[in-house]
Amino acid sequence: MEASLHTLNHLFAQLGLPASDAEIDSFIHKHRHLAGYISLADAPYWTPAQATFLREEILKDADWAEVIDQLNARLHAK
Repeated sequence: MEASLHTLNHLFAQLGLPASDAEIDSFIHKHRHLAGYISLADAPYWTPAQATFLREEILKDADWAEVIDQLNARLHAK
């Protein structure tokens, strides 16, 4: 199995967000517990461009999909 090309740090940078480990942990802590019926791309804290990127990368099953899935799991954690 090939290692993921991207990390959460890369994803946050791609989204134009602070991308250090501490900043990512803070973002996830602030926004975790996303309701199960809300898809990641539909979360209210994304800009339209961020939401479009997340949605399209998942739909295309692109290189970013694995790390987006990781973020999705962490934000939907109970």
